[in-house]
Formats: sequence, C-alpha cells, structure tokens
Amino acid sequence: MKPVSDHLIEDLIILFVGFNPSIRSSEVGHHYANPNNRFWRILFEAGITPRKFEAEEDAELLELGFGFTNIVQRPTKAADEITKEEYKEGREILKRKIVEYKPKLVCFVGKGVYQQYSGCKAVPWGVQKVSIVPGTIDFVAPSSSGLVRMKMDEIVEIYKQLNKLMNK
Repeated sequence: MKPVSDHLIEDLIILFVGFNPSIRSSEVGHHYANPNNRFWRILFEAGITPRKFEAEEDAELLELGFGFTNIVQRPTKAADEITKEEYKEGREILKRKIVEYKPKLVCFVGKGVYQQYSGCKAVPWGVQKVSIVPGTIDFVAPSSSGLVRMKMDEIVEIYKQLNKLMNK
C-alpha cells in the first residue's frame, strides 16, 4: 500500500486531518475515497464547499484554501491497526506541518484523531479551548466514515460551526 500525498500550501483556511488513508484511498491516491465515506457530502451540505466534490478532485480544494493530511501516513483497513509508535511519530510530524504551513483552522476529522494528537481524553466537538500549535484554531469534527453512528444531520451541524469560523 502506498501513502496518499498531502495537499498542503501555506496559509490554508482549513487543514483537514484524518487518522490515515483507507485502502481505497491508497489504491486511487486520493483522500476520503472510500465510497462509504461521507466527507465530500458533509462539506457541501455544511456550506464549506460550493458543490459536492469527488475524491479525485481533492487537490483542487487547495484553490479554495483547504488542505489534507493524516496523523499517520500508512494505509490500513481500520484505525485500530495503527500502532502507538506510528501515532507518536505522526503527532510530531503533524505539529511540524502545522507550524510550517500555518493554517488558520485545523479540523480533526474524528475525535480519536485529536485525542491521539493532543493527548487529551475528554474532547468536545468544535473549537478546542487551547490549540496545540499557537496561532491556529483546533476544531474537532466527527469522522466522516460510514461506520460512525451519528445521524448525518448532527454531523453536518457540527461542520456548519467550522463554516462559520472559516468566514470570520
């Protein structure tokens, strides 16, 4: 399996951070490419993107100020396959990326992603009280995986908060 390339430029509006690429994303080389993943639909329904993009268009979102990376680069079937060592290394690499690229907002796509990054156990949805990298806003959103049991409307409502922050 091959990693999926980051899409990063300086001064992004939002840097989206996932756990790691899915097998499908690795096969096609694009973020959130699993057909059961609702990421692209969520962004559109929350008003973050002007239309529903497809995974193959992920690099085009750089033009809108949106970038993509993962806390761990190794593709797996499920996040529970990621080792403690991979998280430890990924946490440091991610911090360096955030310092270097200076996104306004860092959206962690899944509570578990932020818990692994921050070391915090209790994590609310939305803006976090303290950002790990000063000068950015850490935002925790539900995972877009089809395995998440939250209702789509609830997920979209949380992402709408991100949309409001983005437009401030």
